[in-house]
Amino acid sequence: MNYLKEERLNALAAEYVVGTLRGKARTRYQKLMMQYQAVSDATAQWEQYLTGFAETLPPVTPPANVWESIQIKLGHKAANDAGIATGVNTPSDSGQVLDFEKEKQKRWKNLSFLSTAAALVLAVLLFVMQPIPAPEVSHIAVVNNADNTPLWVIEVSDETMNVKVTDAFVALADKDYELWMVPANGEAPISLGLMPEANGDTRVTPDILLSQNIAALAVSLEAPGGSVTGAPTEVLYIAPIVSV
Repeated sequence: MNYLKEERLNALAAEYVVGTLRGKARTRYQKLMMQYQAVSDATAQWEQYLTGFAETLPPVTPPANVWESIQIKLGHKAANDAGIATGVNTPSDSGQVLDFEKEKQKRWKNLSFLSTAAALVLAVLLFVMQPIPAPEVSHIAVVNNADNTPLWVIEVSDETMNVKVTDAFVALADKDYELWMVPANGEAPISLGLMPEANGDTRVTPDILLSQNIAALAVSLEAPGGSVTGAPTEVLYIAPIVSV
């Protein structure tokens, strides 16, 4: 069984945090947490989710006899009440036995309610955490330098434009790089904003990029903040944009 599959890992992590993962399954999961960082991260994430949910619930004070039973079982208090300590009922405490039975039924109802609530929360969170399908890339452009080494990779879908920076790119302290769309009809280039200089970024695809025929994309070298004239200052790179 592939425990690292995202859907299965989320389900196991949620069960572990809620407490419904028990016995050998819980032991196996604890070993997986020590072996795989992804399992440990998923567990921590679910702990944050459920802790935040728990903080929204009003606190409930347990009945006094619950604490008495715990103290008796731990040996911290003498079993003065035979009905609680041994479960043996006597005629003299019939009223207390009746109250105890009512309280026990009430506790079971509360536990049943909490289990149902936990299951509902788990189902909702599993639905919310389902990965959102990434928009399908329709066009791609690779901006290469003079040595034909990629500096940026641009992926375009109907919704987003993802610009990735490669390790070959070296930024200049006093300059910015600006991306331009070159229309196929020969009109002036249209700015698509500054290029990222580390890691990359994802932005909304400009409508103009989807509504016109494009000859290519271009990258220019500009003063900090980009072109002040509305036109490229020094075009460094031209990249064809192709459909995929």
